[in-house]
Amino acid sequence: MQKKIETVKTLLDALPFIKEFNKEIVVIKYGGSAQTSPQLKEKFAEDILLMYLVGIKPVIIHGGGKKITEMLDALDIDTTFIEGQRVTTKEVMRIAEMILSGEINKEIVSLLNLHGAKAIGISGKDAHFISAKAKNFGKWGLTGNITDVKADVILKLIYEKFVPVIAPIAAGNEMGHPGFNINADLCASQVAKAIGANKIIFLTDTPGVLDNDKKLLSTLTKTDVEALKLDGTIHGGMVPKVDACLEAIDGGVAKAHIIDGRLEHSLLLELFTSEGIGTQIIK
Repeated sequence: MQKKIETVKTLLDALPFIKEFNKEIVVIKYGGSAQTSPQLKEKFAEDILLMYLVGIKPVIIHGGGKKITEMLDALDIDTTFIEGQRVTTKEVMRIAEMILSGEINKEIVSLLNLHGAKAIGISGKDAHFISAKAKNFGKWGLTGNITDVKADVILKLIYEKFVPVIAPIAAGNEMGHPGFNINADLCASQVAKAIGANKIIFLTDTPGVLDNDKKLLSTLTKTDVEALKLDGTIHGGMVPKVDACLEAIDGGVAKAHIIDGRLEHSLLLELFTSEGIGTQIIK
């Protein structure tokens, strides 16, 4: 009986947060171990379903760099990185789109639907809802920067009770253009801005932003982030993550979160507990 009472208390503790986020859009960048571990995939699907059932409107943007590299290696196609970003030749673009829009996107959609969420998979090429231009064609090829997001495409899907699952492939503006490979973090922040999301959450393979003693920094302002970047506390792969957070915040998103996707039910722990588990970034 005591265990049952504790379960009810947990639900009641979550109630204020459920009320607060009811009918709000939450954009989730899905990547890292959470996207590759079979057990964590199941927990992620359960989290999304619960969010969906209590009235939150989740929108998912996923990555897939590891699987792209594996397929390129299997096909003996060279792949190189400059400053941490993949150089996207036409051959690499074909494989990236095949893996992102095909294999990974449909796997996520199928998993969510099997758990009872009404998920639908799209890429930025669908309805040309994401347009882009080359970041620097001579340097990165068909790696792009987003120039436009047609928010109404996603908002209509949300209105029809779908959970959009978005592959970070953007359309070009010329007839027959192969499209652009977009950094999934930056794609998530651009989509969050365009559709008026309340929150954006990045699932990563770290607890969040850490100080020099490896302790979690639970709340940071934009000023804090810039100072930590300047003194080198925020460095390496965390820099594009926090930059994507700041871009979302500057675009009107209330809060950005970087959380550890290696923890089971990390989304629910961040959303529905007062302490949270990661780093939240606010203005």
